[in-house]
Amino acid sequence: MGLVVEGKGLTKRFGEGEAGVLAVNSVDIAIREGELIMLMGDSGCGKTTLISLLGCILTPNEGELWIDGDQINHPDQDLSVVRREKIGFVFQLFHLLPYLTALENVMVAMDLAGEKNDQAENRAEELLTQVGLGDRLEHRPAQLSGGEKQRVSFARALANNPKIVFADEPTANLDSRQSENLMSLVRELRQEHRTTIAIVTHHEGLKKDADRIVQMKDGRIVSE
Repeated sequence: MGLVVEGKGLTKRFGEGEAGVLAVNSVDIAIREGELIMLMGDSGCGKTTLISLLGCILTPNEGELWIDGDQINHPDQDLSVVRREKIGFVFQLFHLLPYLTALENVMVAMDLAGEKNDQAENRAEELLTQVGLGDRLEHRPAQLSGGEKQRVSFARALANNPKIVFADEPTANLDSRQSENLMSLVRELRQEHRTTIAIVTHHEGLKKDADRIVQMKDGRIVSE
């Protein structure tokens, strides 16, 4: 299997001088095609910052990054294009647009990529049906449970056939039943779409689903 994401010497600092924080400290990491990887560690260990670097949301102070075999050149490259074409994101707080339906929230991702009208609508409906929300297409976020909102988030993340999906604490706002249902969905989606998935979590109960567990501490990877 080839590498979907590779980072070498990735470093991210916030602030300057004594008040500065070294959030990610010279990290080397490689994520293989089709892999389900979990990044774990205590709060503040740098795992969310690391996936933000790998997902081109943040720019590293130092280090090199490759996505799908292409080197990411900061700041010369339009990273919005990389994110749109190669990367899907699922966030802890869902980040759904409250005034749009579930169907429209998924279609937004495709609209940004230039896919519109019937083709986008059909794709969004197909994805929402796959995540078990075929009967919730016209529901707005306020009409959905936490687990249902996260399912919409996964459908949206898959809308443009990304090479990798990054999920930041996707079960943090779900109860134990919803968390297990969501991980069952992740397993199904991974098999169906053959998508590489990287999940940030502190939930020890999710470890059984991972191909590989990356443990972080103080901005470094301490074990795999």
